[in-house]
Amino acid sequence: MNKEINVCISCDDNYARHAGVVTTSVLMNATGSDNLHFYILDGGISDENKSKIQSLSSIKDCKIDFVDIDENLFSDFRKITTHAYISLPAYYRLKMPTLLPDVDRIIYFDCDVIVDTSLKDLFNIEMGEYSIAGVLDIKKKMQKINPTYTNSGILVMDLKNMREQNLEAKFFEYAQKHWNEIVCGDQEIINQVCKGKILNIDSKWNVQISNFTNRSDYTKNPAIVHFIGKNKPWQYASFSYRKDLYYKYLQMSPWAL
Repeated sequence: MNKEINVCISCDDNYARHAGVVTTSVLMNATGSDNLHFYILDGGISDENKSKIQSLSSIKDCKIDFVDIDENLFSDFRKITTHAYISLPAYYRLKMPTLLPDVDRIIYFDCDVIVDTSLKDLFNIEMGEYSIAGVLDIKKKMQKINPTYTNSGILVMDLKNMREQNLEAKFFEYAQKHWNEIVCGDQEIINQVCKGKILNIDSKWNVQISNFTNRSDYTKNPAIVHFIGKNKPWQYASFSYRKDLYYKYLQMSPWAL
């Protein structure tokens, strides 16, 4: 069993509040023995928002570190034309083996996620030789092309294994070769490079929700809710199913309305 549960969230200042809500939801559901260490990949977060995120350690004692990002390292990704809601920080996860050289395993979260349980079981899943674990994406047509096509919004990443397999270089090589064909951003890059080599785990760890409906199992008892697509619960007149969960944890955070 791993003693420290490492969690990574990537954002710029526009998404700092939402990263704070994700962090709040993790801390509110942690057990007394959960030893949490957050790594925030910082794409330009303001001092005010950094201070608010740091203050979340008052919910439960934890470590929160900000990792400065040199965006020049990601210049190749700027030319990828994909969905408008996929911003440059989405690609930071592809370079985590280098960005976090002293971390061997980590859970990665997008900012449109709400955690509703302890992360201990997710963090300690048996991964064997796999470098990446995650839940199948709900796009059935993608699963026909790639049976392990995984949603990249919630990933368990064995960074030690990724370094040994030189996956980071392979991600960048794929992006350089196929930049004008990529439709689903980082998710597509990860799934193409790791085709057939991703461990698919129980869908309760990434219950994918869009607009009016829950598009996964575990409608009543999701472990983690993921608001996929462009419609987010914080948008005006949002139709996101289970948006109440987002506002529940928002109101427990320094960004409470």
